Amino acid sequence: FTPPLYKQRYQFVKDLVEKYKPKKVADLGCADCRLLWMLKFCSCIEVLAGLDISASVMEEKMHTLSPLPFDYLQPSERSLTVTLHHGSVAHKDPCMLGFDLVTCIELIEHLEESELKKFPEVVFGFMAPSMVVISTPNSEFNPLLPGVVLNRHPDHKFEWNQAQFQSWALEAARCYDYSVEFTGVGHPPKGMENVGFCTQIGVFVRKYPRSGGSVQYEKPTEAVYKTVFKAVYPSLKDEKYLQNAVVSEVIFTAQNIKHHFMSKHEECDDDPERKSEFQPSVNSFSDYLGKLVVDKAMEPFVNGNEVCIPLAAIFSFPKVNQLCGTFEKLCKLIAGKVTLSSDGSAVVFNTEHE
Repeated sequence: FTPPLYKQRYQFVKDLVEKYKPKKVADLGCADCRLLWMLKFCSCIEVLAGLDISASVMEEKMHTLSPLPFDYLQPSERSLTVTLHHGSVAHKDPCMLGFDLVTCIELIEHLEESELKKFPEVVFGFMAPSMVVISTPNSEFNPLLPGVVLNRHPDHKFEWNQAQFQSWALEAARCYDYSVEFTGVGHPPKGMENVGFCTQIGVFVRKYPRSGGSVQYEKPTEAVYKTVFKAVYPSLKDEKYLQNAVVSEVIFTAQNIKHHFMSKHEECDDDPERKSEFQPSVNSFSDYLGKLVVDKAMEPFVNGNEVCIPLAAIFSFPKVNQLCGTFEKLCKLIAGKVTLSSDGSAVVFNTEHE
């Protein structure tokens, strides 16, 4: 298959996320965390959780879910928390309540019979998310796969044909008030469409909102899963990261306005090489300044050996405006972090040693 079948399954989930915009997503049987890693880039998701019976498999790859230096340098506007739990899908734990989407990609065929019996009650009855995606191998496709005699993987306890999977899924949907649609990934060869997809997928959608009372009634008193990893990504919703971003943007904008202003009001060095080096940086920033309609109160001015850039001019720039929202918030966030004029209305640069 091109791309590989596992990538097609993950892409199916990602497409679903981008269509329905769930905020909280849990992946049961997350294994090496590759699906979670893909989903962390979906801007709608604020909470990601993974669950697997093998802690060692998760621990080997969980570092891929940690924030990178770039995430701290450019914090996102959304908040994102990623948590990994060690435990069985046959057990109920309150940490899995309140999710919009639960994915079970190539999971159910690894379950023992006793676990499979408990699975619908745990996922559809207890967790009761708005949407559940379950994928599993289609045994009717197996004769087309080289080297497959019985099952595709030695750990598979069973592999269902289309009728078996659909019968199980329809019964689960009926019991817990879900609707279900069937699809899949991995198309069969032309002329063999009746074989179905290589991976069959059921997309379950809850028919009615889950009442808070029933959730509370079934909620266990104790957690049964062990948390093995948790990462909280830097976000502009956190005042600390927002302040850092605003201060950086204010200084950057003020310096560029100053360079533009100085190039117009001061004579450049007579050295032509220095002029040619300096000019491009001025021109690259002057596009916006040229279009900006300002009154006298927003114009930079020189006071002795200081250049003053009014905060009103800095606030008029889209990125600063977007970060702060209001002029009052701008003043609050940069207080004590940026050198200001005595009346606090302008950013001040000392030009004596430049």
